[in-house]
Amino acid sequence: MKKTLVWLLCCCAVLPAAGQPYTLEACRTAAAEHNRTLRSARFEVDAARQTRREAFTFYFPQLSATGGLFQAQHGVVQADFGMSVPVLGDLEFPISVVKRGVVGGISAVQPVFAGLKIVNANKLARLGEEVGRLQLEKSEAEVREQTDAYFWQVVALRDRLETVAAVERQLTEIHRQVAVAVDAGLVTTNDLLRVELRQQETASDRLKVENGLRVSKMLLARHIGVELRGFDVDAAGAANPEAPGTYYVSTEEALDRRAEYLLAEKNVEAQKYRKRIERGKRLPTVGVGAGYLYYNVLDKGVDDGVVFAQVSVPISDWWGGAHALRKARIEEQRAENERMQAREMLEVEIEKTWSELQEAYAQIGIMQRSVTSATENLRQNRSFYEAGTAPLSDLLDAQTLYTKSRNDLIAAWAAYRTSLARYLRVTGR
Repeated sequence: MKKTLVWLLCCCAVLPAAGQPYTLEACRTAAAEHNRTLRSARFEVDAARQTRREAFTFYFPQLSATGGLFQAQHGVVQADFGMSVPVLGDLEFPISVVKRGVVGGISAVQPVFAGLKIVNANKLARLGEEVGRLQLEKSEAEVREQTDAYFWQVVALRDRLETVAAVERQLTEIHRQVAVAVDAGLVTTNDLLRVELRQQETASDRLKVENGLRVSKMLLARHIGVELRGFDVDAAGAANPEAPGTYYVSTEEALDRRAEYLLAEKNVEAQKYRKRIERGKRLPTVGVGAGYLYYNVLDKGVDDGVVFAQVSVPISDWWGGAHALRKARIEEQRAENERMQAREMLEVEIEKTWSELQEAYAQIGIMQRSVTSATENLRQNRSFYEAGTAPLSDLLDAQTLYTKSRNDLIAAWAAYRTSLARYLRVTGR
C-alpha cells in the first residue's frame, strides 16, 4: 500500500496539470503508466506469478473424493441356494441381493519421491517469473526509446514550422521590395512572379509540416496513453545533450545489463530444468496416503479407514525415454548456441549504435557551420540585391540554402537525441 501511494505521489509530481504541455520526463512517466504494450507485459508477469504459485501446490497432499449410488433392475449378486428337505428332496432357491446401494470415500496422497519432477517444475516456474520480469524490463526500455523518438520528432517538426515562418517573413519583405521596384520600373514583373512562386512553395512546405506535426502528436499521445485534445509538448526544460563520451560504457558492461542477453541465459537454464524433468519421468514415484471409505449395499452402513503406500514404475516409458532424453540434451545445446549467438549479435549492435551516435553528434557540428555560412550568405546577397549589384535569383537561392541548412540542423539534433535514446537502451540503461 505504501509503495502504491509513493508511486501515485511521484506521478502527480511529474505529470502536468490538465491543459499544460508535457515535458520529456512527463511523457516517459505517462508511457510507463499507460502504455498498452507495458500493460500486456505486466499481465504476463502476473500470469507467471500464478503459474509459480500453482507449481508450489504440488508439494501438498493430493486430495480426492468420490461418491455414488446405484439402482439395479435385478440384484447385483444372484445365486441359487440349494438345500435338502426331507420328503421333498433337494430343492434350489434363487437368491438376488444388492439391488441398490451407496458408496463414497475420500483419500489423501502425499508424494514422497516423484523423480524430482516437482522440484524441477517449481524451479522452472520460478524461472518463468524471472523471465516475465526481464521481458517487462525489455519492453520498458523499448517503450522509453520510442517515447523519446516520438517526442523529438514533434519538437523537430515544430522547429521546422518556426523556420517556415521565418522564411515566410523574409519572402514577404522580399516581395514588398520587388513590388516597389516593379512599380518604379526598375525590374520586370517576372521577378515578382519568382518571389510569389517561392511563397507558394513555402506555403506547401508549411502544409506538409503542419500535417506531419499533427500526426506525430497523435502518435505520441496514443503511445503514452493521454488524450489528444489539447495535447502539446514542452522542450524548454530539456537541455541539449552532452557529447557522446559522457554516455559511453564498455561492451562487456553493457551486455551484463541487457535484458535480451539475460533472457538467453535464462533459456539455457530453463532447458536444463526441462531435461531434468524429462529424466524424472523415467524414475519411480513413491507416495503414502490415507483414506476413508463408506458403503451401504445391504441396508447397513459400513465405514472404515485405510492407510497405504504406493510405488509406480513407468516401465513402458523407458522404451522411448532414451530418445526423449537425447532430444532434451539437444535442446539444451541449441539454447547454449543461441545464447552465444545473441551475445555476438548484441556486441555488434552496441558497437554499431555507438558509431551512429558519434556520427550523429558530428553531423550537428557540420550543420551548425552550414547554418552560419548560409546565414552570412543570405545577408550578403540581400545587401547585394538591395544595392542592385546582384540579381533576384541569387537572393532566392541564398534563401533556399538558408532554409535547407536550418532544416538540416534541426534534423541533426533530433537524430542525435534519437540515437542517444537508442544507445542508452542497447547498453541496458
